[in-house]
Amino acid sequence: MSKLTGTGSRASFEPLDWLLVIIVGVTWGSAYLWIAIGLEALAPGVIAFLRVALGAAALFLFPAARRRIDARDWPYVAIVAIAGNGGPALLFALAEERLDSAVVGMLVSVAPVLTLVLAFSLGNRSVRAVHVTGIGLGFTGVTAMAGPELSGADASAIGIALTLTAVLGYALTGNVVVPLQQRYGGMAVVANAQALSAVVLLPIGLAGLSASEFKTGPVLAVAFLGVMGTGVARSLSATLAGRAGPQRSGVPAYLAPVVAIILGVAVRDESVDTIQIVGLVVALVGAFLIARPNPQLAKTEPTE
Repeated sequence: MSKLTGTGSRASFEPLDWLLVIIVGVTWGSAYLWIAIGLEALAPGVIAFLRVALGAAALFLFPAARRRIDARDWPYVAIVAIAGNGGPALLFALAEERLDSAVVGMLVSVAPVLTLVLAFSLGNRSVRAVHVTGIGLGFTGVTAMAGPELSGADASAIGIALTLTAVLGYALTGNVVVPLQQRYGGMAVVANAQALSAVVLLPIGLAGLSASEFKTGPVLAVAFLGVMGTGVARSLSATLAGRAGPQRSGVPAYLAPVVAIILGVAVRDESVDTIQIVGLVVALVGAFLIARPNPQLAKTEPTE
């Protein structure tokens, strides 16, 4: 593999791309609730290990996940494993010991901003002004949604730092995973990356056993999170990145705070301020602009 970045093969979002956005966005948005439930009985290291181990096990059930990856590409798979899977799995669990799950979910929405910056710095020059405008609107909307939650939550500096470090890993992965996905398919890349993550996190998981109680509710929450959120959703996210490019693959991150708000109201009886509804609308407009067609790619697309 000659370079770390790829631009994606689609000039505009197709129906399948939007379906991937919805599935991944909703799954990611609910993930922080499952982490919070898991933390009621399990140590962060145990949650992190189970997430990636169960995610890899679920994906390896499919033949597409068992496609062999060339030795020259394994260093990039290792980046995906550490920055995009194992690292965030542990960092988010540690962060939610200090922050509300909804706050963590909202902070993750800065991922498209960082993904765009990294894509440009790594040599991707296909970014248009409309994409920059969309990301700016999205970030503004997310800030509006997160503001009331942050002001009312015990938002420690450490918790925020842990979350943003994990998001930076996501942004890096969003750029690295594109050429890997185009070469091997999202399922193979993510399955192998999560298997490697499980090996790395095994000692941390074992160390956390003494501080954990394997209660039914938390264990089931982490199991669902591992199979669906860490396994299936990560595979679909990689597929979206390969199809649409790194900067637009971050669109699902704008749906995460929407889901976090809905779950907060429905499950935790949290209130929603008017400014958060306004922020929701602004964020969705930003997501739409990020997904606008790129004429440069359109010129290179083969005609049917």
